Amino acid sequence: MIIPGIRSSRIYIIDVKNPLEAKIHKIIEPEEVFAKTGYSRPHTIHCGPEGIYVSTLGGAGKDGTDGPPGIFIMDCESFEIIGRYEIERGVQDKHYDFWWNLPRDYMVSSEWGLPPQYENGIVAEDLLSNKYGHSIHFWNLRNRTNIQTIDLGENHQMALEIRPAHDPVKQYGFCGVVVDTTNLQGAIFTWWRNDDGTFEAKKTITIDPQAADPNDLPELLKGFSAVPPLVTDIDLSLDDKYLYVACWGTGEMHQYDVSDPMNPKLAGKVEVGGIVKKTKHPNGQDFGYGPQMVEISRDGKRVYWTNSLYSTWDDQFYPGERGAAMVKADVGENGGLTLDPKFWVDFPDGYRAHQIRLEGGDCSTDSFCYPSV
Repeated sequence: MIIPGIRSSRIYIIDVKNPLEAKIHKIIEPEEVFAKTGYSRPHTIHCGPEGIYVSTLGGAGKDGTDGPPGIFIMDCESFEIIGRYEIERGVQDKHYDFWWNLPRDYMVSSEWGLPPQYENGIVAEDLLSNKYGHSIHFWNLRNRTNIQTIDLGENHQMALEIRPAHDPVKQYGFCGVVVDTTNLQGAIFTWWRNDDGTFEAKKTITIDPQAADPNDLPELLKGFSAVPPLVTDIDLSLDDKYLYVACWGTGEMHQYDVSDPMNPKLAGKVEVGGIVKKTKHPNGQDFGYGPQMVEISRDGKRVYWTNSLYSTWDDQFYPGERGAAMVKADVGENGGLTLDPKFWVDFPDGYRAHQIRLEGGDCSTDSFCYPSV
């Protein structure tokens, strides 16, 4: 298991052959990351062609703004850093997530913000000035060049998670947008590839904010008298049928039937946590924050999620220590979600729960090289 440290820029290689006796196999110090890549703040890890791909959220320099962030590649056996991925990056100057269609030989990446825009919490002035990321980038995977960039609109702030269809025959995917600064909506864009190789994107899901008494809101939101959904994570089932959307602000997990990717239909929803609603789990416990990082079992029957986004952002939107937890929902035969009252994972005081990885593989890390039958 490869664990990147966003703040330290240190990378840990963990031996998890015996899961309950995990041990550190290797530590890659930040100085090596800086020297070999010119990047900092490693974030997303994917195993792919030529090695292990690592996206970063910072460039060089003390504050990570001396040059743009990008992707670097590590050797898949020695875990040595090989070097930068990009040969020609085009206009790409921010980074967040990435994923690919391997047989079609293209990659898609997204944008969050630069380190000064997220490390100490959200910068309200930058958000209202639309200075966070709002574009998705398409790459020739093997040539390592940016072949097209689509601006989703500067009001669509923080284009985060990229979820291509798993079946390589299908040349489309989804991107989640945290907030539309014109109306506080969350949004999902469907992107697709045309026969001539060009890409397009269209907004196919919008999720409205919820009105709220300013007295119930954190300082950051009082002036809006509303809670934005804050779409902070999305995940696509392995059969490409259901897209799960985490609404961290309103305390909801949405399930959409995306069999027709241009016309998603809401198929299920559960509520737990939330800035204002504070919906308790069926076991009677407080979930603390809201649904955040989501992971789906390979068979599509179980959906897991945690509640922490990023500590400084947690503290802005959910002031005070709220407790870390992971929960599970069961998926119905024809869609629909039901929280499992018996599944509740507690974490020690002072810790926050974020990313989930399932034993043997899961829906946000598995890529297919061959068409589904």
